[in-house]
Amino acid sequence: MSQNVAFEIIQKYEPIEEVKRAHRMSFEGFIRYMGSSECLIFKPDCGRVYQDMTQPLNDYFISSSHNTYLISDQLLGPSDLWGYVSALVKGCRCLEIDCWDGSQNEPVVYHGYTLTSKLLFKTVIQAIHKYAFLTSDYPVVLSLENHCSPSQQEVMADTLQSVFGDALLSDMLDDFPDKLPSPEVLKFKVLVRNKKIGTLRETHERKGSNKHGQVEEFEEIYQDEIKGSETLIGSEDNPGKEDEIISVAGLPLFKKRKVKVALALSDLVIYTKAEKFRSFQHSRLYQQFNESNSIGETEARKLLKLRAHEFVLHTRRFITRIYPKATRTDSSNFNPQEFWNIGCQMVALNFQTPGLPMDLQNGKFLDNGGSGYILKPHFLRDIKTQFNPNKPPNQSDPVTLTIRLISGIQLPPSNHSSSNKADVLVILELFGVPNDQTKQQTRVIKRNAFSPRWNETFTFIIQVPELALMRFVVESQGLITGNEFLGQYTLPVLSMNKGYRRVPLFSRMGESLEPASLFIYVWYVR
Repeated sequence: MSQNVAFEIIQKYEPIEEVKRAHRMSFEGFIRYMGSSECLIFKPDCGRVYQDMTQPLNDYFISSSHNTYLISDQLLGPSDLWGYVSALVKGCRCLEIDCWDGSQNEPVVYHGYTLTSKLLFKTVIQAIHKYAFLTSDYPVVLSLENHCSPSQQEVMADTLQSVFGDALLSDMLDDFPDKLPSPEVLKFKVLVRNKKIGTLRETHERKGSNKHGQVEEFEEIYQDEIKGSETLIGSEDNPGKEDEIISVAGLPLFKKRKVKVALALSDLVIYTKAEKFRSFQHSRLYQQFNESNSIGETEARKLLKLRAHEFVLHTRRFITRIYPKATRTDSSNFNPQEFWNIGCQMVALNFQTPGLPMDLQNGKFLDNGGSGYILKPHFLRDIKTQFNPNKPPNQSDPVTLTIRLISGIQLPPSNHSSSNKADVLVILELFGVPNDQTKQQTRVIKRNAFSPRWNETFTFIIQVPELALMRFVVESQGLITGNEFLGQYTLPVLSMNKGYRRVPLFSRMGESLEPASLFIYVWYVR
């Protein structure tokens, strides 16, 4: 630290004028400095948009939510505008809207075939318009799970256009596009993700024409390769359309379905056309740059285990959305890390459900100013990439991370102790590619959550630091009922500040537990 910087710190934090004039710092001043935002573990530079935002959309991880309208479970819980508002405030950039025919020609939003309550589509769009760019300037994608009749699809199109106005992207930005535009070019724009009829050129030529009553019907034939997966009736790529089975018993199932799309809504889909995923080979041969796939977690996990490198090559070219399996009726989440490892851009989680997956989500998207867009590492964007998360990298540039966990500061009290006499420990969990995943923990400090001291050092060798997240978890030891969660903090490894740092703690619901924190020393070399 230079002398000038030291003087600036003294001027800013030293409360005693006499000590300040002597260019010294009292213990009180030092405590004020260590408790300030300047000493947080998260790098200040990562708290602003610092990454290159001029690359195509498919080169970014995009903060995405699943069934955004739900604030509880998937079967009985209420639908609420707060689901959309809170997701947007958290920097979410891809929202899901499950649309059904409502009374009086007003489309509604709810989880079909369940007892969840209903919202007017119009009201949802108005709420999104109000909060879309409060936290981030970068584009919002509305992923429509569209079960509506053509007439109510036209109502949806009218609503989208009247509410969003010029913010709604409804035409190509270039005359002859061959790649997706960048987040920078799409600032303050809203994109619609839905089925689409025809080409972008045809959409452009119809611009301004009257599309009322114009409906296109097309047949989709696909192979139901994975029985019991999310490709059955009511899935996100097959929203409630009845299937005609055209297979022979004992052979792979082929299904045919008819889909009706109102031209007015179809023409609002430009760079985010929803397309059924068939196979990596089919995508290589036929998928267009503006077509994106939704794949259920079960099918995606099988592909990840069997064909990880092909999966990486697929996500290098096409936006891929992963969503929770239908059996997660309690709105639980999967671990998003395994799908970030293969470059999936939109890993959609139930934002209303706290726990480890949402801790990882919130921690990852702290980076790049909380903008909801994070540039993927070069090895997930390179046309010649050989990266496979399941295998050790060929040209590894590992990081050796050392963390000395010194002490705790006013840790949250245990629910089982009124006098803050919890038996506390800290777990350091590393998430990333399978070879990097590990956890270490401190010893237990008995009956002291107010100012526990550990002075323990932990070392991690991280092969792929670009994908790694560190999660600090504080627990109270419970010998009979199991350990009790007290607080946590998660952040990208490469966003960690070196030196003596303070780790702020957050509750299970994601609320700040200030002044509760950990005092640590961080060092890493590459």
